[in-house]
Amino acid sequence: MSSVGKGITAASTAKILQSRGYRVANLKADMYVNVDAGTIRPAEHGEVFVGEDGVEADQDLGNYERFTNQVSARENYITTGQIYAEVIRRERNLEYNGEDVEVYPDIPKEIIRRIEQCQKKNKAEITVIEYGGTVGEYQLHPFLEATRMMKAKNPADIILILVSYLPTPPLLGEQKSKPTQRAVVDLHSMGLNPDFVICRAMLEASADIKRTIANVCSLPVEKIISAPDVYSIYDVPVNFEKESLGATLLKTLGLNPKKKDMKDWTALAKKIKNINKEIKIGIVGKYFNFKSCKDTYISVIEAINHAAWSLGYKANIVWLDSEKYEKDKDKLKELDEMAGIIIPGGFGKRGVEGMILAADYARRHKIPYFGLCLGMQIMTIAYARNVLKMKDANSTEFNPETSHPVVATMADQIEKIKNKNYGATMRLGAYPCVLTTGTVAATAYGAKKISERHRHRYEINNAYVKQFEKAGLLFSGVSPDGNLMEIAELPKNIHPFYLGSQFHPEFKSRPFNPHPLFLEFLRTSSKRK
Repeated sequence: MSSVGKGITAASTAKILQSRGYRVANLKADMYVNVDAGTIRPAEHGEVFVGEDGVEADQDLGNYERFTNQVSARENYITTGQIYAEVIRRERNLEYNGEDVEVYPDIPKEIIRRIEQCQKKNKAEITVIEYGGTVGEYQLHPFLEATRMMKAKNPADIILILVSYLPTPPLLGEQKSKPTQRAVVDLHSMGLNPDFVICRAMLEASADIKRTIANVCSLPVEKIISAPDVYSIYDVPVNFEKESLGATLLKTLGLNPKKKDMKDWTALAKKIKNINKEIKIGIVGKYFNFKSCKDTYISVIEAINHAAWSLGYKANIVWLDSEKYEKDKDKLKELDEMAGIIIPGGFGKRGVEGMILAADYARRHKIPYFGLCLGMQIMTIAYARNVLKMKDANSTEFNPETSHPVVATMADQIEKIKNKNYGATMRLGAYPCVLTTGTVAATAYGAKKISERHRHRYEINNAYVKQFEKAGLLFSGVSPDGNLMEIAELPKNIHPFYLGSQFHPEFKSRPFNPHPLFLEFLRTSSKRK
């Protein structure tokens, strides 16, 4: 089934192999025909993770980065759409030398080429590839066929890991392996047999279940790995090592075992469990009525957690639907209960007026406020309306006819929007930013120049910058050419923390290296009574 934990399994496997001294790479293969994740609604598919080079990818690339501390790029992400687009491009260019091009073997061959490209680009000794979707799905067949072809050519170099769920019917209280057995039969029909089975379940897989699955797969029982629900995702690599996954993997691959070093990871997992102090952070947004909020804002959640843990707190994240503020302003009083609030990224005008009300409330009541991308634009609109008295100030995204477009379409985006050229056309990926000395941002970073990842089409309208700064709102981070306002903030003597970034700092936060802005936001929020 989907959402069973393949991404965390892939990230954990890479982490374990990396901890044993091997160079690893992660690759995510998504089954959909979309060329990338950029045009899919967050409520439909979860967060769009942006790589350093601007690739708009599945959220699992974020897990890979957070677990291995390696940067993801285009080579680490493929989709069915990319595969078919490349095969068709090559056919149009006569690169198949006049041969007829067929789904088999040309599509699996292109999948293999992309896998090898990822391995080569990352100079990896071991590449961990995650297939999206589930065994038995029609759309997964070309990828499984690619696996069969690779395994037939180099059987000692390819390991297949099946991640399968063991349901426990409440009335029986007994784990059932039949769905896993069925999945194994489906793999057999493709000429494949799993080398390992990861048993996802509420509790540890029983010895009887392990033996049953081992018999069905013709595997030794040590290759049936238990993966119970855990306190945090950072427990998963530690649990896998308790089951000797790393040693068994290396033995199966015929690689020499090296001394493992998971001390820091084990200490982190232990620390997280033992934190007792709680800090309440409100996320004001609008993607709360569909898929899990955890999928939609996974990088934001993890960035909050990283900063909170480093300060000795457990984050209690409260989801605050901005649309209710539009209907009843009295509900804004619930913001008083928060140590701090965040308005994350997003698109479209639904719920925006409620966000503007929340941003202004946080400013007036000295509640720490952190705006991410859209959240920075929201705080500037709120400031324009309530401090500069531009009552209809807005973004051209929400109201093209506003008389005060304090947030406007980026110059290079106007024609793209006009021509409905939306795919992979935003300002994407890492760009440098220069900070103003002595500001909240510069103090948090401890640097003059930084690099952060972007994903937006709209920016602060430079025609209003002088008016904003005259009224006290400082643009403390700008692009090297001075044209793009990257960070907006109020000085510390005016507000404890009122700051927004046009970029997405959450993408670069790591469990052992919390992002500086999230760290400063959580530090300030922890002081609020």
